[in-house]
Amino acid sequence: MPALVQSLLETDLYKLTMQQAMLHQMPANTARYVFACRNTPAFPLAQLADELNTELDALCTLRFTQQELAFVRALLFMKPDYIEFLRLFQLNRDFIQVRTEGERLVIEAEGPQLHVMPFELYVLPTVQALYQRRLSTPDTVPEMRRRLHAMIDRAQERLAAMARSPQPPRHPFSLFDFGLRRRYSAAWQQEVLQTLRERLPEQFKGTSNLHLARQLGLTPIGTMAHEWLQTFQAMPGVQLRQSLVAALEAWVREYRGDLGIALTDVVTTPAFLRDFDLYFAKLFDGLRHDSGDPLAWAAEVDAHYRRLGIDPRTKRKVFSDGLRLDTTAMDIYEALCWRDDQVVGFGIGTALTNDSPHGALNIVMKLLSCNGLPTAKLSDAEGKTVCEDARFLRYLRHTFGVDSEPTPA
Repeated sequence: MPALVQSLLETDLYKLTMQQAMLHQMPANTARYVFACRNTPAFPLAQLADELNTELDALCTLRFTQQELAFVRALLFMKPDYIEFLRLFQLNRDFIQVRTEGERLVIEAEGPQLHVMPFELYVLPTVQALYQRRLSTPDTVPEMRRRLHAMIDRAQERLAAMARSPQPPRHPFSLFDFGLRRRYSAAWQQEVLQTLRERLPEQFKGTSNLHLARQLGLTPIGTMAHEWLQTFQAMPGVQLRQSLVAALEAWVREYRGDLGIALTDVVTTPAFLRDFDLYFAKLFDGLRHDSGDPLAWAAEVDAHYRRLGIDPRTKRKVFSDGLRLDTTAMDIYEALCWRDDQVVGFGIGTALTNDSPHGALNIVMKLLSCNGLPTAKLSDAEGKTVCEDARFLRYLRHTFGVDSEPTPA
């Protein structure tokens, strides 16, 4: 069978935006990324190890094509020297290892951060596709297709009801595809995006998947991920308490007004907002929610903007935490846009690209150390904290005044 990943462009935009900034500002960094599965699979994932190793062998032979480089070059925030870096770039098989520990699948990527950070967005969809391939039946895709159209039907009904109201929403519903990492398959993600474009042409604004953006003529969407802010916890010369400030400063220095959506839940949103002062609030276009109660988060962010003398309605809020198009995304839109006239957007992933009757793997591949030092993500929701060094985690909590695990969302 052909390899599951056919192009290095089959990654999320934010991998390239972060990689470019790392090339310019921290090219000597080293890092270690580790795979984890958060839910219980239908069979032991260790059974996929041989197939995954074969896929990784093929992946590490790929290079960006001239046509793909031209597509990336056309993005106004990409720099010429980075395009030349991509022209030479090839994933190194020595930097990623797959092994088994009992029934557990162990995947670790370790080496120069520039060269190991891209693995995540190739490994996760590959593991997911190998898993789904074993569970798939002739009825799987037709059932997902039925669910997708039913979801869109319900979303259209809710949007139509709001449009008929005496005071319809002033700002449109904006939907982005964030579904690469846990998609059912490459072919299914492409069908999902074509369906969204056909059935929700006013609402569907683009995809994080650069390959499909190029293939389908869609807008690439993305800015930064948690690993960008985590990296500064282990940067030489950066005090831990100043790591968020340093990460935001470095982003502004690189993009100077482009890609202006910041992620808030690396050391919890309250700690983030203490460092997100008037300077950053004016420089960034908005913030992204990725854990915890979305409406409580929105109220907290709005109060912060008001304390700084900024009208929250002038700033965008992007939501990306386990959303469904017809329910949670619509609920947030009704509450914030219809009733409160705010500007919001929704990055929806697994519920669109892997609404399989067999269930999707809840898999991640997170940065656990950088430059030989531990890093951590302190989420706004219980159970999403990522760190393998309990001592460092306690120190991080103390440093940022985060005393306990947050309550479940």
